[in-house]
Amino acid sequence: MNPDAGPQIGIALFDEAEELDFVGPWEVLTSMAMVKQEGRVFTVAERSDPIRCAKGMRVLPDATFAGVAALDVVLVPGGMGTRREVANPVLIDWLRKVGAGARWVTSVCTGTLLLHEAGFARGRRVTTHWAFVKTLQERGDVTVLDGPRYVRDGNVVTAAGVSAGIDMALWLVGQLYDSDTARSVQRYIQYEPAPPYAAEA
Repeated sequence: MNPDAGPQIGIALFDEAEELDFVGPWEVLTSMAMVKQEGRVFTVAERSDPIRCAKGMRVLPDATFAGVAALDVVLVPGGMGTRREVANPVLIDWLRKVGAGARWVTSVCTGTLLLHEAGFARGRRVTTHWAFVKTLQERGDVTVLDGPRYVRDGNVVTAAGVSAGIDMALWLVGQLYDSDTARSVQRYIQYEPAPPYAAEA
């Protein structure tokens, strides 16, 4: 595998990030790199200290914001930590800089809040977790769609809550390569959703 060839994908982390928001896309995108034998997927945070996620998982970031200046894809997860990080100038400034040159700027769940603060979601159609739709709408200058698993507007792609990030990441594989690669990744991770109980409306 050649990690320096192929897409360079950074997943931004912060305390209280929702685990599946980034672990789901991580599985999809690292599987893509394995299938194609190129590319690199890594986590990025403000500091090199362990991140304590929303449900208690601890993650050691691969890199810090100061050490990452360019990416092909940047992905921002959601979680309760987004409410705090929206006022973190270090994260928001880094996101603005790296996102400006990225091919794709993406988020999962309430990570859309950080894309909005950084300017990428403003004036666009986006989605987020169903329970956060009204809150995001109230921030203004954004059209928030309640229902789609993911929404693409230009080079900004936003996914709804938690597990929807897997769908978005698979779609992204098809854009970075092709639909056959996306299907190969989907088969490899055996992603065939068949939940045993219907969700409440």
